[in-house]
Amino acid sequence: MAYSPADDIEPPRMTPAVQALIAINVAIYFLQLTVVQAADVQRALGFEMRDLGRSWWTIGTYMFVHAGFWHLALNLYTLFLFGPRVERVWSTGEFTRYYLLCGLGGWLAHVVFVREGLLIGASAAVFGVMLAYAVRWPDVEVYLFGVLPLKVKWLVAILVATNLVQGLSPGGGDGTAYLAHLGGLVTGWVYLKATHAFAPEGLKASVAAAPDVTDDLPRAVPRSLPRVREKLQEIDEIIARSKTVVAKRASAAPPSPRPAVSPTVRAELDHVLDKISRDGLESLSVDERRLLEEMSKRLRGT
Repeated sequence: MAYSPADDIEPPRMTPAVQALIAINVAIYFLQLTVVQAADVQRALGFEMRDLGRSWWTIGTYMFVHAGFWHLALNLYTLFLFGPRVERVWSTGEFTRYYLLCGLGGWLAHVVFVREGLLIGASAAVFGVMLAYAVRWPDVEVYLFGVLPLKVKWLVAILVATNLVQGLSPGGGDGTAYLAHLGGLVTGWVYLKATHAFAPEGLKASVAAAPDVTDDLPRAVPRSLPRVREKLQEIDEIIARSKTVVAKRASAAPPSPRPAVSPTVRAELDHVLDKISRDGLESLSVDERRLLEEMSKRLRGT
């Protein structure tokens, strides 16, 4: 599997928790190949029902030991593919707790539904990580086997169906802990529902809801207050009436020259109008209001 080259998807980048989990799994597998026999490591760290009372630590350590290279490689690659982005959205501590909790959920499903055989591997915890990713980014595409594009939500759905069919088949399938995988996934789903970790608004339930805001698009210039809009409408009406009066006078008498406005006064008037548009009528000083009233009187011809 690999990411699709979408612009809004960051490439996998190692994060502290994912890096530590991969390192622990690799280190234990290295011990299996060199210092200790693989069977001895699996018996010491893997979980079996007969060890429940005496080897209690295997409840957690089982998820760090694997049956072989491909078992290890597939789990760690999936963790590397989906884990870093989830950890960046959460925190390192919360991601670690979630990972271990999903692993414990896989152990519980094994105890309740299977109760036989040796339980090893990080698949239950990794299934929980995949679920968290699919809940938050369901439409992100990955390339299955590097060729087939598939959305994450459908990938998880296919894995759930496959594991369910295999886990419920007579004889338990091929010895793989399919129901433990589903136990990790169900535990992750319960955790996400209980904590709202990936709620659409991106907030936990303990965080107060943000106040409602309007759906209007941002404006380059703030809306004018109602009083300002009324004042501007009044000015427009004055200008319209003055134009009507000027037109009538022009038809009855020879045109009279328009009162000259000096460049300085015109610049000051432009500044006042810009200030009204930007900050509102209440922001004008006494002198600026006086200038605006004088110009209004001149336009009315009083």
